[in-house]
Amino acid sequence: MTDQFSTPLELPLSEETLEAINAHLSQLSPQDILAWALTHLPALYQTTAFGLTGLVALDMLSKSGHPIPKLIFLDTLYHFAETYELVQQVWERYAVDIKVYKPEGCNTIQDFERKHGEELWEKDEDTYDFAVKVEPAQRAYQELGVRSVITGRRRSQGGDRASLQPLEVDETGLLKLNPLFAWSFGQVDAYIRENNVPRNQLLDQGYRSVGDWHSTQPSREGDTGERAGRWADKEEKTECGLHKNFFEMKSRAKLEEQRIPGEEVSAASEVVTPSA
Repeated sequence: MTDQFSTPLELPLSEETLEAINAHLSQLSPQDILAWALTHLPALYQTTAFGLTGLVALDMLSKSGHPIPKLIFLDTLYHFAETYELVQQVWERYAVDIKVYKPEGCNTIQDFERKHGEELWEKDEDTYDFAVKVEPAQRAYQELGVRSVITGRRRSQGGDRASLQPLEVDETGLLKLNPLFAWSFGQVDAYIRENNVPRNQLLDQGYRSVGDWHSTQPSREGDTGERAGRWADKEEKTECGLHKNFFEMKSRAKLEEQRIPGEEVSAASEVVTPSA
């Protein structure tokens, strides 16, 4: 199926062009959306935390007959051991190039807590999100020359994602492709099982969605959301910061950095916390 869009797309996109692209992509299957992206989206990478939807997209890409876009994995340093094991399994299965980015100047939890203090996610979750996800992502995009990314977001995940379009342009000009935007969890799960796609072992232990170990727990009785167990007891929180306004988060993080007294971070440097 042909379309009227330039190959690759000429940036920046006008609102009219973006609307036309989304009207076109909304009629396609995820596989066809990905095939379109491989031709049309410049400097394309896949950002992933190795959730189910991202793994489905990766498996589809591996069967496209084209080289798989490189992956960008944001290592917050607080992932579960099972997540790191999954990263290795994915590399062995797909032989894909995985670019790993960690919080600036940090290789371990101890490094992070010397710099930011203990349990930053409890004291200021926006600053934490910026430090472990947003800043590393922006650094990756700049160093790698990224202009487009494939995400694992879907409408059925709810929250800010309920009105998701196949293609979005964020405030920095980055193109974000959501190839499985219209799929339900049932469709994703069925694809994973039918194609024997590697998955996080925690999903067999009562977890519905896996993030950092300190803010993820098994879903509770009565939980119905696809991301139940993430940011437990914080009903208003639906995103880790990666898909929020970059400039607003950067400004807030800078203000918080100036507010935190030096002695608080200094005291934290004397504490050694075992990694997960």
